[in-house]
Amino acid sequence: MMEQKSKIYVAGNTGLVGSAIVRKLHEDGYNNLVYTPYPEYDLINQSQVEDFFKSKRPEYVVLAAAKVGGIVANNTYRAQFIYENIMIQSNIIHCAYKYDVKKLLFLGSSCIYPKLCKQPIAEEYLLTDTLEYTNEPYAIAKIAGIKTVESYNLQYGTNFIAVMPTNLYGYNDNFDLEKSHVLPAILRKMHLAKALMNENWDTIRQDLNKYPIEKVTGESDMNCILDILHKYGIIRTNKTAEVKLWGTGTPKREFLHANDLADACVFIMKNLNFTDILLKEYNITDYSYPMTTPEIKNTHINIGIGKDLTILQLAEMIKNTVGFEGNIEWDTNKPDGTPQKLLNVEKINGYGWKPKITMQEGIAKIYQNYILYTN
Repeated sequence: MMEQKSKIYVAGNTGLVGSAIVRKLHEDGYNNLVYTPYPEYDLINQSQVEDFFKSKRPEYVVLAAAKVGGIVANNTYRAQFIYENIMIQSNIIHCAYKYDVKKLLFLGSSCIYPKLCKQPIAEEYLLTDTLEYTNEPYAIAKIAGIKTVESYNLQYGTNFIAVMPTNLYGYNDNFDLEKSHVLPAILRKMHLAKALMNENWDTIRQDLNKYPIEKVTGESDMNCILDILHKYGIIRTNKTAEVKLWGTGTPKREFLHANDLADACVFIMKNLNFTDILLKEYNITDYSYPMTTPEIKNTHINIGIGKDLTILQLAEMIKNTVGFEGNIEWDTNKPDGTPQKLLNVEKINGYGWKPKITMQEGIAKIYQNYILYTN
């Protein structure tokens, strides 16, 4: 049982997921938290990770550190995505075993599943078909993480659990238009397009000072700003503005607020062990290590809301929240990605957890936070 005085290491504590988990742990009274701030610790560096575990001796580990990005980043920086993610997770998982961590939670991604997967996606569909090409290196790295966790459990008797969240959004999201995921990217584009439509240059310049685009800031000249906005699909027309988005708008996606994911992660850390999974999924009560029979796999757990919507519906929802009155254009020459990614969440629901934040509520919250941060 994870006690409030237990020493908990959250890897990736400044990111979207990690920061949400830190907030939830603090909210529940867990304040003995340790971190590996960069550049003091480079998680790709095996010796630095080992030095941390050797000196700090965390009892529990949440592995939320990863190199992440949207379609463009995944497809452009393929070598970095596979190398850095495999190194980060392998270093931390091995040290968690070596230094007797009581429980580790590894966070993956729903992109681990095949591109044309049967819907909704159950855990057992892993490795049954071809991955989506644009994020294949990242997906393979995360699959390696799942299998590393699983293999250490079966050989060494560790208490490591892997969870696979659906698409995430929330406070502390990435709004860099070069690297962001679809929801924050659309939200920022519509925020800027609204300001452009209203010729609100103070808002545009404040936004670019907080989040420069290709080194273009609020201090750049107007033509330079208009050019970079146009490049990223934020276009001024006669008396209005339009936002150009990738693809057809028809792919379906499921979105989970990071606060809900954090709630699920802390729930699992407090209430669920790998032995519980063996009992519930395989009816195994008698075991010794290494476990060689029966065949045990796909012990990871999906985390989502169990509902999806089209990217077009998402864009309209964001448009209404932001109050953008211009047009949305779809660039059908750009890729759509996977047609649908809806997770089967029966397993996590069966363990007693369900999400609380609706999409409309979540988008309203993230936009309020964005305005506060950029003003």
